[in-house]
Order: sequence, then structure tokens, then C-alpha cells
Amino acid sequence: MKSLRYILSAITIATAALAAVAQDTSSASAPVRRRTDRDRKEASATPGVTGRMQDFYSADNTSLSDADLQWMRVIYRQIDLEKDKNAPLYFPEEPVDGQENLFRIIMRLLADGNLKAYEYLDGREIFTEKYQSAVKDILDRFYIIYTPAKGSTEKNPRFTIDEADVPANEVLSYYIIEKWVYDTRNNRLRPSVEAICPVLHRAGDFGGDAIRYPMFWVKYSDLRPHLAQQTIFLNDDNNLPTCTYDDFFNLTMYEGDIYKTRNLKNKSMAQLYPDPEDRKRAQDSIQARLDKFEERLWTPTREELLAQAEAKAAAEAAASGDSTEVKAEEKKPAKSARASRSNDKARSKKKPAKVKESSASKSSSATKSVRRRKK
Repeated sequence: MKSLRYILSAITIATAALAAVAQDTSSASAPVRRRTDRDRKEASATPGVTGRMQDFYSADNTSLSDADLQWMRVIYRQIDLEKDKNAPLYFPEEPVDGQENLFRIIMRLLADGNLKAYEYLDGREIFTEKYQSAVKDILDRFYIIYTPAKGSTEKNPRFTIDEADVPANEVLSYYIIEKWVYDTRNNRLRPSVEAICPVLHRAGDFGGDAIRYPMFWVKYSDLRPHLAQQTIFLNDDNNLPTCTYDDFFNLTMYEGDIYKTRNLKNKSMAQLYPDPEDRKRAQDSIQARLDKFEERLWTPTREELLAQAEAKAAAEAAASGDSTEVKAEEKKPAKSARASRSNDKARSKKKPAKVKESSASKSSSATKSVRRRKK
């Protein structure tokens, strides 16, 4: 019996020891966890931008499959910030009440290591790791003063740029790449911005006209979650910021001239149409085809055709109303002159009317008749 008790007590002690070891092992391994891609995104995200937001705005979730695409055209536009419709991208020049213009947001994200920049290649846009630009090279190339930020490493460099050293007042235009896609899922043409390139307007040492320097490309899908957090106001009538930069681009509130379309020769509009007037007509033709693309997809009904004909006739009548009155006034004297000429001809052809003689004249002529005198 004693030996049985010893055996049971030994088994109990061994079981307790194994449980303690297992508990220590689980507690020691609990903090150790493999880092996922979402954890990395949340760690690198700026305040207010989470990894889930980056996943939501990424191109992987919003892109369409090849089966849903039937037509696509890539358009390159130049956005001039001096135009009133594009002013929300430039103002405020300095940060005011937490509001920043577009270039300051881009530079802040680049300096913090939260945005990737790609080389501006003349005629080619390749957004791969091979053509990714180092932020330090960009700052050195355009003479932007910086200092290494705290926690910066050689593998993950970070920089501090004073607000006065950001050349936001020299970025007076942007290049953007638009992709117009016809989606068969909802039967509509969807324009979307693919990439943005800030253009630096900098004069030389001896003055003269400013020279344009395209700086770099940034993918809009990488920039979009940050732009969705920045509100802006669009006009002077309403000083309340009612939309975001993301709304501004997605709703195509900007105004830009087409300077290139993707073509087999990879030539710009200036190369294809050297004459400015021909180039302007070609730009208007491309824009008109994009605007009326959906109208050409469907055959109008009889009622729609009648309504279009009535509207066209009413517009022509309204446009030519004044000219019709003038033409009527001009035609009136012409008709009267023609009528007078015809009346003159008719009077010339008519025989002279016989004058009715009185009875006295008849009697006098009878007495003087030759026949009566012979008698």
C-alpha cells in the first residue's frame, strides 16, 4: 500500500510539474506573434489612416477584371493651378487650421516614408520597384533643404523638412494620368486618376520665363487614403470645407488640357499636331468623344428621337428668329420693285383706252362725213 501511495504521489507531482511547464511556455510564447501585412501598414500609417483604410482604397479591391472591361483609353492632362477651378489644389500656400495644399501633403508623406515616388520618364510611366526614386535623391536634385529625422535608418530613411523650405509656391501645375474604362457590370464609363506628377516652375539665375521640371510620379491608390482625410472648400461663396481631395479628383472637379493620349507611336499631342489650332481641334474632338461615349452605346427610342428633333427645331428657330425678321424686311422692297416692273410691262402692252364721245361730237362728225357730202 505504501508503494502504491508513493507511486500516486509521484504521478501527481509529475503532472503538476508538466502543467507548470506548459503554462510557462504558453505565457512566454504569447507575446511572440508573426507580424502580418496589415500590422506593418498600421505601424507605418499616418494618424487617422489605418491599415484597413489603405486596403479599402487600394487598387486591388477597386480594379476590374479583364472580363468586365470592354473599352479603355488612357489620357494625360496638364492641370494649371492658375485656373479658378484648380485653385483648391494650391491654396492655402501655408498650413492654416490643419489644412494643407496638395504638394505639402505629398512632401510630408514622402519625408515620413509613407509614400513611394517613381521616376519621371519622358514618354514612359513604369511603377515598379526598379524605377522607384529615393527620397534623398529627389530632395538633392531640386535643392530642398532637409535634415535626417529621429529614428531614421539607412534601410528606412526619414527626413525633416521645415515648412519654409517646401517649394509649394513653385509647384504651379500637375500632370495626371486618367484611365477611362467602360465597365460592363453597370454599363457606364468610369474615369479614374492613376498617377499624379508635381511640376516645378522655376526661373533661371538670370530671370526670364520659368522652366518646368516634372519632379516624380506617385500612384493615386497610395495617396488616396491620405487625401480622403483632408477637407477643402471649393469657392469663395462657401467657406465651409464640404469635400475632400479624394472627392475633388473622383468627381473630376478639376480642369485640365489633354497633352497626350496613349498611342502606338508614344508621341505627345504637340508632336502629332505641331500647329496649335490643329492641336486644339484634336483635343476638343477627344474630349467630345469621351463625353458622348455613353450616348453612342444605345439606340434611342422613337419618343427620344422626336424629342431631340423638336428641341433642335426650337433651338434653330430661336437662334434664327432675328435674322428671319431682317430677311422679311429685305424681301418686301424687292417684291414691290418686281411688281412695279411687271405692272409697267402690262401697261405698255395694253391698247390705249377709247374715249367715249359725247352726243354733240357725234352729230358734228356726222355733218362733216364724206359720205353725206357726196350725197
